[in-house]
Amino acid sequence: MSILAALAKAYDRLYEKGLIAPFGLSSKDIHACLVLDPTGEMIGPPVLWHRDEAGKPASRKINVPYFGGRSGSKPPPYFLWDNTAYVLGVSAKENFDPSSRFLAFKELHGPVLLESSDPGLKAVFAFLQKWSPSRFFEAGFPDDLRDRNIVFRLASDRIFVHERPAAVEVWNKIYKPDTIGEGICLISGKTTAIARLHPPIISFDNPARIVSFDLDNDAFSSYGHLQAENAPTGIEKAFAYTATLNRFLEKDSGHRLQIGDASTVFWADGEHAEKVSLAETMFSVFFNDEDAEADLASVDEKSEAQKVGVRLKQIREGMAVADLDPGLASGVRFYVLALAPNAARLSVRFWLEDDFGTIARNYQRFISDMRVEPPPRDGYPALWKYLAETAVLKKRENVPPNLAGDWMRAILTGQSYPLTLLATVLMRLRADKDVNALRVGILKSLLIRNARREVPVALDPENTDKGYLLGRLFATYEHVQTAALGSKVNATIKDKFYGSASAQPRKVFALLDKGSANHLSKVGKQSPGRRVNLEKQIGAIMDRMQPDADPFPASLSAEEQALFGLGYYHQRNEFFKSKKDDTAAIEETDK
Repeated sequence: MSILAALAKAYDRLYEKGLIAPFGLSSKDIHACLVLDPTGEMIGPPVLWHRDEAGKPASRKINVPYFGGRSGSKPPPYFLWDNTAYVLGVSAKENFDPSSRFLAFKELHGPVLLESSDPGLKAVFAFLQKWSPSRFFEAGFPDDLRDRNIVFRLASDRIFVHERPAAVEVWNKIYKPDTIGEGICLISGKTTAIARLHPPIISFDNPARIVSFDLDNDAFSSYGHLQAENAPTGIEKAFAYTATLNRFLEKDSGHRLQIGDASTVFWADGEHAEKVSLAETMFSVFFNDEDAEADLASVDEKSEAQKVGVRLKQIREGMAVADLDPGLASGVRFYVLALAPNAARLSVRFWLEDDFGTIARNYQRFISDMRVEPPPRDGYPALWKYLAETAVLKKRENVPPNLAGDWMRAILTGQSYPLTLLATVLMRLRADKDVNALRVGILKSLLIRNARREVPVALDPENTDKGYLLGRLFATYEHVQTAALGSKVNATIKDKFYGSASAQPRKVFALLDKGSANHLSKVGKQSPGRRVNLEKQIGAIMDRMQPDADPFPASLSAEEQALFGLGYYHQRNEFFKSKKDDTAAIEETDK
């Protein structure tokens, strides 16, 4: 199924649940309501729903008439709602005159409301004729309401003016989507009015579209078709897929993950609503922190949340979804779409459609490939935390472009990881020398998935890979240095030599070996037993190297550098694994 068809189908499910606006309306953030009497006079100050934690007017999602976005030097007003520049002629923007906006709002409503006998519409018409922007503060409007969205309500009503039957009838008459005539819709396959422009996706800094064509550009003319004729989409289906995508992209929708620069939306489809909801909740937690309470907040009952947690744990421990719930494995179709802003159009990072069982199985492989000992402190870190390890200063905004989308696609499809991932992690290790569980997990998974190598989860004393042994040896030299000089040394050999040792061992290890001999001598004066144990450790590692090969090659390949990092991590953490046992062994040797 295509992206647009899948989104349009998801619209039907959301509409049945009352979670999305009907055709011709849009769910918008409304901050306040003007309550009017039948003569158009305000009854008291505007009604604000409440204020957020920062003290600013909070908004509510309300379905309002919507033309489908606006742009240009004279953007049109909306029907029976808008921001204060249009509704009241007041704005907080500098060097901006809102009077033309207010005039446009009055000109839109004058002809259609003048002849109406509906009390609500007559009240709005009267208000617009009486209102003067100079009355803003006098009428009780707070200063921070400027440029925020406002609706109207008649004092005797519980519904807003735009929801009154008469207002709906007027809106149906004036709402005329821009079309290019009739044609066969590529989504529905039916003959219908074809949209000239698709509604924008508004959840990005600059609203953009997935489908759009440059005006009068020959590059987008084919077989006599111009602009939208090249991808004919019915106005209702264009509305449906964009409304669905805008809904999914909302931060509290439960259908969005921010992975690097890619805004990733996901949803499921199936006959059983309970299993569809369970699949969506579980997927959300797959790529978030283990204790992501926000992702389970959408589960109403506590017992249901516990059920999700139990099943999630079973999946992470390797239980197949088919064994856990056959209907969940093959009865739920899953969709994942990753988007990134790209000028006036959105860039599709990737699109995936598969059974939820396959998605879960590939996630299990990701968990298995990433597993290292000792594990990360976070248990199952969110994917963005792994991505942060590839960025300068570990800031999410510094994640290399395209890497997030390429990596997540590889995880979900079970394919090889992007080649840039290995190079990026190795570069960060050389730059900041932070050899942690997250980075080592990435290196391990790359070796397994891309290089098809068997890689140990924990320390493997029998492993003879040159890179792994050199990493272990480097960690041992560092431990010897710490034993001789104390843990408060300003800079260890890792801080000075990790990058060169992992890439060009021959330049560094002879120097490290010489320095280690001096440090061992000092350790021997303090604790002869400890020196013996450390010398045995170095000897055991050297013995595992091939006797007929150069123990310190001139350079290591990228794969060997990854093994170096893994060996270093395993050996270094082994030294801190059982300090009490190590101390006891040293004391026994000293006797």
